[in-house]
Amino acid sequence: MTIPTPDSYELAGDDVVVPFAVEPLDVRGRAIQLGPMLDKILKRHEYPNPICHLLGEQIALTILLGSSLKFQGNFILQTQSDGPVSLTVVDFTTPGFVRAYARFDTETIDDVIASGKTSPLELLGQGVMAMTIDQGPDMQRYQGIVPLDGTSVEEAAHQYFRQSEQIPTRVRLSVAQIMRRADDGSSVETTWRAGGIITQFLPESEERVRIRDLPSGADDDEFDDGDEDDAWVEASELMDTVGDDEITDPQINSERLLYRLFNEHGVRVFPGQGVEDRCSCSREKVISLVREFGDDDDAEVKSGKREDVTTKCEFCGTVYVITADELAL
Repeated sequence: MTIPTPDSYELAGDDVVVPFAVEPLDVRGRAIQLGPMLDKILKRHEYPNPICHLLGEQIALTILLGSSLKFQGNFILQTQSDGPVSLTVVDFTTPGFVRAYARFDTETIDDVIASGKTSPLELLGQGVMAMTIDQGPDMQRYQGIVPLDGTSVEEAAHQYFRQSEQIPTRVRLSVAQIMRRADDGSSVETTWRAGGIITQFLPESEERVRIRDLPSGADDDEFDDGDEDDAWVEASELMDTVGDDEITDPQINSERLLYRLFNEHGVRVFPGQGVEDRCSCSREKVISLVREFGDDDDAEVKSGKREDVTTKCEFCGTVYVITADELAL
């Protein structure tokens, strides 16, 4: 549907990906605001606030990218680095299941927070960000890797699209902690919100298609203004006007924000796709992993000496106690 005014349609609400198109600019994209789902993931692990901000951005980005998959599979965003936050993993499973986890050094994080050094550079340090598309065991994985060299999550995403997808892309991400009084008025509650918008230049006309064919690994600086289509320049400039608070404000919502950005050209939104916090772990998968990577050999299993194994899912916190009988082949 085309958006005539921001009040004449039903808003998608939180935790729903909203696809859209701005046809006069040959732009397509997706927008999302995350509320209860994100708050549940971040509070489950009691992450310090700077890690909540970092992981919240990565969750929003992963959903924006993963929700574009047209097949059953997974989109996985992962960072590995030498900073206080040594590992982050966000896993999107179609059609809309999300799980996320961050590994960090507690003592180092406390020192970092005390010193106020909580930028992505200081939290992640040097390392890489990998984006993996997994279509299942019978299909080849596709993976793109970009360096983490002091860039933000947004900038790393832009670099990924420049070198891997070669599609002009702009991403905006934001995370906020909202304070509100409880329904009974007895206390103040804090909740986490995040939001994001991705726009991509996908022209169909021959005269506009050249910008999509940048050589692999090309950097934006290698091209002068003459190489950029005016429509994409305008779309990029409009994206630059988006404030962080607008992206997360529950009173604005994704559709209202899209109207603010693109109403002069006419923006069309499509049916949204809900996302939810759901882990893919299971007892059967844990048993299989313990069998595959366990230290005990077959002789111990056959002799009955193998003990029960207790393990915890890093994503959802579920504790599994696997008995020796279950591990027997």
